[in-house]
Amino acid sequence: MAVDRRFFLLGAAGFGLSACGSSFEREAGIGLDEGAFGNPTMHNHLVQTGQISLAEIMTRRFHDEVPSMVNFDFGSAALSSDAKSILLKQADWMKRFPELRFTVYGHTDAVGSTASNYRLGLRRAQAVRNYLVARGVPHRSIIAIVSRGEEQPLIVSEGREPANRRTVTEISGAIRRHPNVMNGEYARIIHREYVASGAQVSTR
Repeated sequence: MAVDRRFFLLGAAGFGLSACGSSFEREAGIGLDEGAFGNPTMHNHLVQTGQISLAEIMTRRFHDEVPSMVNFDFGSAALSSDAKSILLKQADWMKRFPELRFTVYGHTDAVGSTASNYRLGLRRAQAVRNYLVARGVPHRSIIAIVSRGEEQPLIVSEGREPANRRTVTEISGAIRRHPNVMNGEYARIIHREYVASGAQVSTR
């Protein structure tokens, strides 16, 4: 009788778990796959042995997961609807990693004087920072805005070139003593994301 009762309880527990499982939309951590099993462990080892920095790893992730560049109309520092859409994605990503620091670089095409293009690049970078901060990115996360003016074109041209009228958001570094990071460990970031993904699971 004791054996039968034990199996009955196990079966009931299994049924309960399966019933609960059907109420979850997705399992915790399902969105954290980086494309290769063991990448977080490998990256953590590289960080701890000094072969790669946390900022380098996160820079790769940032460029893989979020568009880093927005474009502008000629002579303008106003954000288009497309630019705002990209910056919303940047803001959401940046807020997930408060231990990282970012720099926004402003660029222009070659039309106009060097001095005026420098000022325009700075206004574009400022517009991007203001928008990101307005969407919840802490001021301290964006440590600098820099104008490159016309000095670093994507396409070499003396005329109006839309691709060159841009800002680029880059990771500048990481705070090693941030409370969310243990000695700069990438594993701590992965664990935090895993826990956060579990909290997003709904239980209807």
